[in-house]
Amino acid sequence: MFNFFKKKDEEKKQGAFDFLKNALSKTADSLVNSVIQGVHNNLPDEYELEDIESNLIKADLGIELAVELVEKIKTQKIKSSELKNFLKQEFSSILEKTETNALKYDKDKLNIYFVTGVNGAGKTTLIGKLANKFKQEGNKVLLVAGDTFRAAAEEQLDIWSKRANVDILREDKAQSSAVVYKGLKRAKEESYNVVIIDSAGRLQNKFNLIEELKKVKGVIDKNKGEANLETILVLDGTQGQNGLSQAQVFNEAVDVTSIAITKLDGTPKGGIIISIAQKYNLPTKLIGIGEGINDICEFNKNDFINALFD
Repeated sequence: MFNFFKKKDEEKKQGAFDFLKNALSKTADSLVNSVIQGVHNNLPDEYELEDIESNLIKADLGIELAVELVEKIKTQKIKSSELKNFLKQEFSSILEKTETNALKYDKDKLNIYFVTGVNGAGKTTLIGKLANKFKQEGNKVLLVAGDTFRAAAEEQLDIWSKRANVDILREDKAQSSAVVYKGLKRAKEESYNVVIIDSAGRLQNKFNLIEELKKVKGVIDKNKGEANLETILVLDGTQGQNGLSQAQVFNEAVDVTSIAITKLDGTPKGGIIISIAQKYNLPTKLIGIGEGINDICEFNKNDFINALFD
């Protein structure tokens, strides 16, 4: 009996890994295969080193990191046969330097997830999927419609609340900070386990966005009490290096604690996960790899690396 269930668990894990590997296939091609296949000499020559650097940059690893890796390949005299293992070790080392990739959660406390990101990054969809995940795990979940400047955002969140069968607090055209305050108050009074807060993402007006986010974050900090708080920045996986500048803006405003990457399936730009870890020491904790309500995964460093290199 035990072996039967153990086998079923192993099959389930293998199926999830195969799904991840397929979703990351284009990233693997751009970040790993193109680099390795472009080297034909035992020791890469100057032209091949330039190609390696160019391919790493195209894969959205970032200029600084690409240059650093190529310099290591050159000075350490990495052979073509060693190149794949070298890259695997380097990427693993960068990801290992970040904090845990597990979402902050305590079953005995209120857990607050403050979700930020630019409009169009897939923020509302990720919130809906995350709400569904927590609901399926037996939590009492409240969504707070903190993006009160965009009517469509509140409507979309309302739709997701119904799909996930969770509660929502929304007050159209009210101040975001006031809605968030009421949401936290209700969560405490009605014994919710999980509160997920949406926020505005009008990056084209950077100053106003930052000031509004700071105000909302201040309300959360002042009223969270002993609750767990995770501040999640949602990035569009198809945008690549644009994520770096967004990470800087939002991190300065609200002290981001983790990254969620959406639309990761089918994009060759998954190298942004490594780039953000290296530049800002921020862990990716969630990845969206499909359009279904269940297509959200907690990020696993080892699975990510193995999916790229196996």
